[in-house]
Formats: sequence, C-alpha cells, structure tokens
Amino acid sequence: MKKHNAQPVAIKSGAEAANPMMEMVWRLGRLERQVQRLSELVRNHAEDNDRLVRIVAEDRDVIRRELLRKHEHRVRVRKHLRDVSSKVGLEH
Repeated sequence: MKKHNAQPVAIKSGAEAANPMMEMVWRLGRLERQVQRLSELVRNHAEDNDRLVRIVAEDRDVIRRELLRKHEHRVRVRKHLRDVSSKVGLEH
C-alpha cells in the first residue's frame, strides 16, 4: 500500500501558498479524494469478505453432504448385515 506524505504533492506558487483560502480549498479537495478512495477500498473489502463467506459456506455444505453420504452408507451396510444374520439364524 502506498504511503502519503503530509507534504503537498503539487508545488504551489508564492501567491497560492500565501492565500489561506486557496490552501483550504486545496486541502478540502485532497480530503475528498482520500475519502473517495477509502470508500472504494471499504467496498472492495466488503465484496471480498462476502465472496469468502460464500466459498466457506459452499465448502461446508460439500463436506456435510459427503459425511452424510458416508453415514447413510454405513447405516445401509449395518442394516444389510443384520438382515443377513437374522436370516441365517432362522435357517438353522
């Protein structure tokens, strides 16, 4: 990130530097540009944050579905084994 010096970037003539009203107008313009830039940075940060939240939510959903699928598979296997073992017991 670029650092801004407290010193004005533009070199002013002696008349401008001596006129406090012109100095105030220049400072006000500079502050307005800084506020606009800061607003852009905040908006970009919020958009990035929203994107990251969405990515994490999607990842969690994928993991949750995979764990659920594995659990359901284990339940089906156990049920099948119970059914098979109960049938074997009845045949004897």
